[in-house]
Amino acid sequence: MFDRAAAEKLLWSRVRDVPDWPEPGVLFRDLTPLMADPVAFATAVDLMAVAIGRGTVDEVVGIEARGFPYAAALAYHLGAGFVTLRKPGKLPGAVHSQAYDLEYGSTTLEMHQDALGPGRRVVIVDDVLATGGTAGAAIDLVRLTGATIVTFAVIMDLAALGGRGVIKKHRVDLAALLTA
Repeated sequence: MFDRAAAEKLLWSRVRDVPDWPEPGVLFRDLTPLMADPVAFATAVDLMAVAIGRGTVDEVVGIEARGFPYAAALAYHLGAGFVTLRKPGKLPGAVHSQAYDLEYGSTTLEMHQDALGPGRRVVIVDDVLATGGTAGAAIDLVRLTGATIVTFAVIMDLAALGGRGVIKKHRVDLAALLTA
C-alpha cells in the first residue's frame, strides 16, 4: 500500500509554479514535470486507480489536453475504455458541444455523440480543477449521453478558485490527489 504522505511529497516536488501565465496575475500550476518523471507519473495514476477501484467504471473520459495522459494511463490501469473531450473542430462526425467560461476566457468542449450511452459508468479526468468551468462542461457533456458519472478525478484542486463548488452543484464526487 502507498505511504500517502510520501506520495504527496513526491507529487508536490514535481509541480512547477509559473507566475503570470498565461496572463498577468495568474499563477499556473504546471504538472508537465510530474508527467516527465516516471515514478511521479506512475504514483499519480496508481493513487487515482486505488481511489476509483478496478471494475467500477466502463470508460475514462479525458479532457483535452492535459487530462489526456492521466486519463489514458488510468483507463489502461482500470481495464476501461478511453473517451476524449476535445476542443472545437477536432472530432470527425456528429458531436455534442458545450461552451463554458475559464478563469481567463471562454471556450467549448466537444464529444462524439456515440462515445458513451445510458448505463455506462465513467470517471472524468483532468489535471487541475480551477474555477470549475471545464469540469461543469465535461459533466454536462457526459450526462447528455445518459452515462453515469462515478467521480471526477484531478491531480490538483486549486481550492481558492471555487471549482469544488461547481462539482458539488452537479452532485458529483471529487477525487483530488493534491489541494493547493
